[in-house]
Amino acid sequence: MMEVIEGCRLPVLRRNQENEDEWPLAEILSVKDINGRKVFYVHYIDFNKRLDEWVTPERLDLKKIQFPKKEAKTPTKNGLPGSRPNSPERELKRKLEAVSLATQCSPVTPVTAASEIPTPVYAQQNGSARRPVSVGAGRKRKANCLGTDEDSQDSSDGIPSAPRMTGSLVSDRSHDDIVTRMKNIECIELGRHRLKPWYFSPYPQELTSLPVLYLCEFCLKYLKSLKCLQRHLTKCNLRHPPGNEIYRKGTISFFEIDGRKNKNYSQNLCLLAKCFLDHKTLYYDTDPFLFYVMTEYDCKGFHIVGYFSKEKESTEDYNVACILTLPPYQRRGYGKLLIEFSYELSKVEGKTGTPEKPLSDLGLLSYRSYWSQTILEILMELKSENGERPQITINEISELTSIKKEDVISTLQYLNLINYYKGQYILTLSEDIVEGHEKAMMKRHLRIDSKCLHFTPKDWSKRGKW
Repeated sequence: MMEVIEGCRLPVLRRNQENEDEWPLAEILSVKDINGRKVFYVHYIDFNKRLDEWVTPERLDLKKIQFPKKEAKTPTKNGLPGSRPNSPERELKRKLEAVSLATQCSPVTPVTAASEIPTPVYAQQNGSARRPVSVGAGRKRKANCLGTDEDSQDSSDGIPSAPRMTGSLVSDRSHDDIVTRMKNIECIELGRHRLKPWYFSPYPQELTSLPVLYLCEFCLKYLKSLKCLQRHLTKCNLRHPPGNEIYRKGTISFFEIDGRKNKNYSQNLCLLAKCFLDHKTLYYDTDPFLFYVMTEYDCKGFHIVGYFSKEKESTEDYNVACILTLPPYQRRGYGKLLIEFSYELSKVEGKTGTPEKPLSDLGLLSYRSYWSQTILEILMELKSENGERPQITINEISELTSIKKEDVISTLQYLNLINYYKGQYILTLSEDIVEGHEKAMMKRHLRIDSKCLHFTPKDWSKRGKW
């Protein structure tokens, strides 16, 4: 055990989703002593960071340990040890390697430029196993080219403020260090749920050693003990997120929160969300953002289910900056409901939108599923006119769904629907795709009802409204 240091790599025993034991390669990120016994914080290579954990020595395979390589040092002109100076050739090679590595690590969704595929695409099959459909020039319609469109805490309970963080909502992975690579919160109690965080979140360092961090489920204020939480609840008057309720159907409600008017809530929401979002960094200045919080209502109040944030002004057509469904509510259709709501807002604004990249692994799965179901729904509702094959353009699909054209094209490519047939690019829907889509839609019980949305978009270009 004395040989196991930070940076070592070796197989570590873990249990997979099938409840089977496996020995994936892992890197030791940290070592600490608990009651005279060492424990190791490991990151499983090629696995998501949310699976990182503290392990005991019994789970380490020391026979296959790989020690970190030490960088070679060369003496300087003074005879003192130092790094070998870089020649221009070595510096150029280092930069090229860095660019290559960044390219390999960046999640890229293959997208064909719109110019590579003619605008007219279509169409629908009527019962045959797989039948290509040709189209003519397509109907012309004016394309919608309009662009669309996360920390402080009062210390009344003796809790220090969280550190102020600035930067882009999309994190720069090159700034990762050993601290932010490790989970720092053991457990969060939020209402009737206890959550085990997946990633690092910059809560005050004094709170990271606590076995449980308590949050008020209505204002999201963080507290150090259950007694402090109970005292806080006697003073907190909120029973729903601050801001305007702009949607309600059944027990589901959406609240619109202005990051400038409700700064404390917005910053607390970002701290909570960072526990479950790896690709995002926090914003101290929440003024440029709107937060749309989805809640579930019962006799005790409106309980947070998830949220997405959105820039008030976006020059890159982003209609979502961060999006999250809290773990107790995942795999129940709420993620797609959040995505559908974001596009419903874009429809009201008369714009097309796309989520800010890069998406997390779970976010990418949710968006691909939503885009696929939405586009297939449009294609399957097409009807032929005068006995001719039905036709539609990519621009028309984008206008009907408010999904950005590049996302429409990448989804069609992902579904392998685009084919080249007799000099034209066409879409073909096989029976397998149709049957799979129908089964998926039967399971999708939660949908947004546009009649229940009461939303008036604002012109944020006028700074007075900020």
